[in-house]
Amino acid sequence: SLAELLDLVALGTVADVVPLDHNNRILVQQGLLRIRSSHCCPGITALLQLAGREQTSITSLDLGFAVGPRLNAAGRMQDMSIGIECLLSDDPQQAHRFARELDAINRERRERQAGMQQQAVQSVSEQLEKVEELPYGLCVFDQDWHEGIVGLVASHLKEKYHRPCIAFAPAGEAGQLKGSARSIPGFHIRDCLDQIATENRGLISKFGGHAMAAGLSLQRDDLRTFQQAFNDTVRQVVDASRLERIELSDGELNADEISLKTAIDLAEAGPWGQNFPEPLFHGRFTVLEQRILKEKHLKLKLAANNADEQPSANRSVDAIAFFVIDEEWQGCGSEIQISYRLSINSFRDQQHVQLIIEHIYS
Repeated sequence: SLAELLDLVALGTVADVVPLDHNNRILVQQGLLRIRSSHCCPGITALLQLAGREQTSITSLDLGFAVGPRLNAAGRMQDMSIGIECLLSDDPQQAHRFARELDAINRERRERQAGMQQQAVQSVSEQLEKVEELPYGLCVFDQDWHEGIVGLVASHLKEKYHRPCIAFAPAGEAGQLKGSARSIPGFHIRDCLDQIATENRGLISKFGGHAMAAGLSLQRDDLRTFQQAFNDTVRQVVDASRLERIELSDGELNADEISLKTAIDLAEAGPWGQNFPEPLFHGRFTVLEQRILKEKHLKLKLAANNADEQPSANRSVDAIAFFVIDEEWQGCGSEIQISYRLSINSFRDQQHVQLIIEHIYS
């Protein structure tokens, strides 16, 4: 029956960032229930195991951040058919072999991505040293970048600098560049490329996409001309005030509300996803402990700053900020304001509440 395909429906909906309207939320939730009860294809089970996720309690976030990236890595780095074979296999052992291959490819993708992101941030910093302000539209390029990862680099820059960004890498043909663009709300990146192509005949070889993401190709010798045209076009449309990040929060939680019970209640209220975001909170905390995990993540122990009591280690909570290798952080004892989401951290058969930090404001 069609119900047997709901695990793949849920995975595809979440991994492809499809808006979770009323009907799609029902489909994703039913798919999650099938996966939790092991009524799913062996490939999904194998990928969850390799990602270290507990299948009986997975959420849409696990599909989006654990299963999806491993499948997508094959298309970015090598051949997407590996991911397809993994999902189509009815043999658990064969599916696990494909999943191990996907996991290895994804580890390679993460390493390449981390290095490319560092280089991209350094490139933007060097641009900023030469001018008084950043361009309205950012373009970065490196001869050694992988064309399958430039979209992730563009996304990283867009989140960091909150402006339209395009990252380029050499394409298969000599002298050809492939670019991947990401935009901010209110600026249609595909229409931007259309305008540039119309006003500069022959500058862009081909392009396509939608409001928030697009791809394009051009000649290496035309990159500087395109950078200027892109910045000028963005400047025509985007007011400087829209380049300032505005983050909407669901409010502050007091120390008693930052609890495992609240995290469980929120998890059960899902699935969360595109156009149906998980609640985001903000607050001020004192840093009690901090350390770097795997040279890329910031692990913190925080105490909530309530007006009626002093921060206390007895009221502490664990927190983590992922992929902060290019940031500078203050030490213990400092007071920070953060925006965060509540999550459940399972370790050695015990569950604890953990804050997933979206942004830190010192």
